[in-house]
Formats: sequence, structure tokens, C-alpha cells
Amino acid sequence: MDARSMGKTRRLQQCATDRGVFSILAVDHRQGLCDQVENRVLVVGELNVDLIVSGMAALPALGKEILASGFHLVMGSSSAICAAGLARLGLQVDFLGKVGTDTYGDFSTGQLHALGVGTDHVIHDGGVQTGVTVSLAYPDDRALITYMGCISDLRLDDVDVSILPDYRHLHVGSYFLQQGLQPGLVDLFRQARRAGLTVSLDVGFDPSEEWGDDNLVAVLCLVDVFLPNEVEARHIAHQNGFGRVDDTETALRKLANYARLVVVKCGASGAMALRDGQIVRSPAFQVDVKDTTGAGDSFNAGFIYAHVFQGLPLEEALRFANGCGALSTTGFGGTAAQPTLEEVLAFLEVRSRGI
Repeated sequence: MDARSMGKTRRLQQCATDRGVFSILAVDHRQGLCDQVENRVLVVGELNVDLIVSGMAALPALGKEILASGFHLVMGSSSAICAAGLARLGLQVDFLGKVGTDTYGDFSTGQLHALGVGTDHVIHDGGVQTGVTVSLAYPDDRALITYMGCISDLRLDDVDVSILPDYRHLHVGSYFLQQGLQPGLVDLFRQARRAGLTVSLDVGFDPSEEWGDDNLVAVLCLVDVFLPNEVEARHIAHQNGFGRVDDTETALRKLANYARLVVVKCGASGAMALRDGQIVRSPAFQVDVKDTTGAGDSFNAGFIYAHVFQGLPLEEALRFANGCGALSTTGFGGTAAQPTLEEVLAFLEVRSRGI
């Protein structure tokens, strides 16, 4: 056995150990949940604003100028959009992150508060600027340009782990952008699991296109629900010693050796997950798309709500999440069209009748 194979074997053994120990702790915790904790989520992540430009006829080119018909300033951040989606569905959500003491920082926390997300754990740091993402929005996809600012500045030392027992679930988004938090995520997730929380992770696109290392593999071993899109899943599975990956199904099967449940978002093709060795697919819904920004984050919120909190079967949870993601694209920005529970249920009922 070569060194690469031995390393993979050791990682699988450690994953099996972590899964067994922390599954027992999670069961014990859930059996003792009080009402105040039952519906509470802590989201740890990045905060930034999105400057969304829309209505362009083509992509911009160097040395040329194009015109846009729409512009919106909205709260950005994968983690924050997911937090807002969870709150919109009726869960009690708190956010832990960092912003600068600037206009964009005040805007981000103000938007979170207005959307029903607790901001008492957001750090205001005068030594950094709040991050900014410029989103060039087209009907089928978007291109992003991000000024990192404080996005990469959040660290494990900024997280008050004593609050973890106050929650049932922990979600972290934008793994690749949160460079300061990456080294501490294994410790954070272990402490969360010891406190009995379930854990979900979304990685986002990797601007360096290195797609992780042994730290990400160790993190995945502590994750209950891993929520990459199909591009991210294929790159991560290929890059981290999982062998050749030519398609999304292969990536899903390989990643499922690590995270307890892997759900892959496939855009206009819907989503897929793996259960008992079988691929479970759920098609996307066709809607009048205005902006796809944050659609995957709204999907994440829907899946966490349906599967983790409501215990819906995998097929139903995927369909519910697809509904949340689809409805979110009918407005500009990640949060403007996020559905309430009643709205997504009504949408699914209409679609079930073929209307």
C-alpha cells in the first residue's frame, strides 16, 4: 500500500471513530432538549454586502463599457443568506461573524436584524473593513468579484463556544473564503458535537481553485450535512485523494465516505443525495428567474429545516429545499424573495397538481 492509500485509510478510520462517538452524544442531547433549544440555530460565518448589477446584454470585456438596467445593494454572504432563510421558515437563528465599523457593516447587521436573525454575537472591529461582493447577474447564472475585507478575519478565538449548548444546530458557510476560521473548524465542530449539536457545512467556490487539503477532509468527518454544488463536489472529491472523478454521481459517492449525508445542488437540474448506496434525485422547479444570487443558500435553509428539524424523508426534504431555492430566485438579492413556510408549502401544493 502506497503512502497516499495509507493516508486515505487513516482518514476513513478517523471518520468512522468520530461518527460513532458523536452520534451517541447527539442522540443523548436531543433526548434532553428543552423547548428553548429545540428550534435554535447558530450560524457562524462571513458577512458582506452584495452589489448586484443586472440587465446586461453580454459579459464585460477589458477596454469596453456595457450598460446595465438594474442595480441593487443588498446583504450578501452565503452564511447570512442561509441564516435569513432559516429565520424566514420560522426557526430561531443567531449569527456569529465579524464586520467593520463602517457603513456596510451597519447595513449588514441591520438587514440581519430586520430579517429576524439575532446579531448579539456579531463582532464590530474597527481594524477591518466589511467585505463587498459585486455580482453580475444573468438569467441562468452570475459572475462574482469579492473584496474580502473582514470575511477572512474571523477566527476560532472569536467564537464563544460556551454558547453552543444553547442551540440544536450549527451551520457554517463559505469555507474557502473563511481562511481565518478554517484551521479552527475541526475544534469548533468537535466542541459542537460534544454539546450535542448537529452540524452542516457549505464550502462555496474556492477562488484559489486548490479545493482543500487534509484539514477539509478532517472537517467533513464531523459534518452531518454537507451541501456543495456539483462543481464544488467534483473538484473537492478529485483534489483530496479520492481518486479520479469524472461526474457528479461519482463525487457524491466518494464524499459520502466522510460526511454523514452529502446533498449536491445541481442548479437547473435540481439536487441529488445518497441513501443506502442509492442516488436520490429531485428535479428543479421552473420559475420566472430574476436573480440566482443566494439560491443555493436558500436551498440549504430549506433542507436543514425540512430534514434536520422536521425529520422529513430525504425525497421530501430535497423537494422542499428545491422549492425554497426556486422561489428565492424570483427577486433580486439572496433574501428578498425567500419564502415563509406557508409560501413554500403553497408553492409545492400547486406544483404537485401540475399547475
